[in-house]
Amino acid sequence: MPTVHFRGREIECDRGDVLRDVLRAAGESPHNGHSSWFNCRGGGSCGTCAVRVRGPATYRTKKERRRLRFPPHDPDSGLRLACQTVVLGDLRVEKYPGFWGQRVEADESETGAVQDAEDAQEPTD
Repeated sequence: MPTVHFRGREIECDRGDVLRDVLRAAGESPHNGHSSWFNCRGGGSCGTCAVRVRGPATYRTKKERRRLRFPPHDPDSGLRLACQTVVLGDLRVEKYPGFWGQRVEADESETGAVQDAEDAQEPTD
């Protein structure tokens, strides 16, 4: 059973769960401030649930890549949309400042570390 580490908490979930749903079920939020009220509710279109994810998760979806190319996001920031990220194993998740969680320091960016695919898919063993 994977564990999601977020804001000092360890949240257990099932492999294949959507990260946004995991956080919300645990009483946490992938949103900052008023974006918890003004968001697309998991549709992948607003970008307010952007988080840093370290650990095994699905590749970026086409919808996610498209949204993260649009300001205020930067496609090279390494951020993921929690609503489009499927948990495949233990994850460390961090939410950065800003309405969209987009304020990542330049030296914290892991340019090229995020893998893209046309659609989300699990890696094959």
